[in-house]
This record gives sequence, structure tokens and C-alpha cells, in this order.
Amino acid sequence: MWIVAVAWIYVVALMAATEASIVHGVMTFLFYCALPLSLVFYLTGAKRRRARRSRQAAEAVRTAQDATRGDG
Repeated sequence: MWIVAVAWIYVVALMAATEASIVHGVMTFLFYCALPLSLVFYLTGAKRRRARRSRQAAEAVRTAQDATRGDG
């Protein structure tokens, strides 16, 4: 996935470099590269975020159970 993202950044950077003005180049880079890639990475990271949340919840339950047992 990373190689595709890097290649896409390279292609869009070259597209932005050939624009008529700096403003057009920046807008091209933002709308063709930065925003779409951030959306793709956000959507593909949903499974990792869900797993991290469930792991933290399980750890919190385990900590609470240890505290109620009086392991101290």
C-alpha cells in the first residue's frame, strides 16, 4: 500500500509542477493527492483502530478485575 501511495504522490507532484501558477499547483496537489490519500488511509485504518480499542477495553477490564480481587 505504501509503494502505491508514494508513487501517487510522485505523479501528482509532477502534475502540480507543470501547472500554470503556484496556486493551481498547490490546489492540484491538495485535491488530487493530499485529500484523497488521507481519506484512503483513514478508511483502511479502521480495522486497526477497532482492534486497538478492543485491546484497550480488554486491558481495562483485566485491570479492574485485578483491582477488585485485592492483589495488592
